[in-house]
Amino acid sequence: MSRRRARSGLAALGAAAVLVGGATAPAGATPAERYVALGDSYTSAPGVPVQVDADCGRSNNNYPSITARRLPVAAFRDVSCGGATTVEMWRAQGTNPPQLDALTKHTTLVTLQIGGNDIGFGEIIGTCARLSYTDPTGAPCTAHYTAGGTDVLARRIAAAAPRVHKVIRAIHQRAPRAKVYLLGYPAIAPDKGTGCWPSLPTAAGDVAYSRATAKRLNGMLRIVATLSRATYVDTYKPSVGHDACQSPADRWVEPLVPASPAAPFHPNAAGEKAMADVLLKHLARPGRGR
Repeated sequence: MSRRRARSGLAALGAAAVLVGGATAPAGATPAERYVALGDSYTSAPGVPVQVDADCGRSNNNYPSITARRLPVAAFRDVSCGGATTVEMWRAQGTNPPQLDALTKHTTLVTLQIGGNDIGFGEIIGTCARLSYTDPTGAPCTAHYTAGGTDVLARRIAAAAPRVHKVIRAIHQRAPRAKVYLLGYPAIAPDKGTGCWPSLPTAAGDVAYSRATAKRLNGMLRIVATLSRATYVDTYKPSVGHDACQSPADRWVEPLVPASPAAPFHPNAAGEKAMADVLLKHLARPGRGR
């Protein structure tokens, strides 16, 4: 009798410990993620309501926040910041600490969207816009970036590849349990045709070059993800037909003068939701992650 009472007491004590500690999930339940989001302005979503960090242009309706609300999440940190390059993964950006500092050994999910600013996103947009007014039907931007027979933007993309790889390697080192997802960039220019100058201030003959450069950047990110034990998330293909030249009701990226709250040439709320939807499809796949 005494041994039976002892065994019963131990069993009750073990059950109480599980109830108090919450350490054991029910059989078949999805474990809660400890999610960290890293990235640039396409992640932070400047201008998209509601802005919760003015310095970084970060919205609580960007794709990481939407994803976190639709997952079982035990912890969530979004440290994305407008203007970030791969350097800002290790270096503070204004009031935003180095983004990699948000990772811990307990992190289980990391999303990353980076590389656009490494190749000079803002400078490219500004240069092509300025040149478009000199020759709206020509290809002045293509001529500028390929003068002398060298494609400057292609070289920049190639140079950015090892930097993105280094970031993912650092993520694996700091968060060895984490599944890492590298997101590409959605379409700004239409996938066919000559654009919609001046709403999208790219000369008609430059739209093909702009489109090819965007695809080259995304292709690089796909390769780096594969080589770095990360999962690539294609946001370009789903965005075809939702570029900045479409009607306000259909577009996911805003043109020079946004009709929806967003920064010019950046995703609006619909675009952020669309990226979250694509990401969530990846997260729902069996055997997801590394």
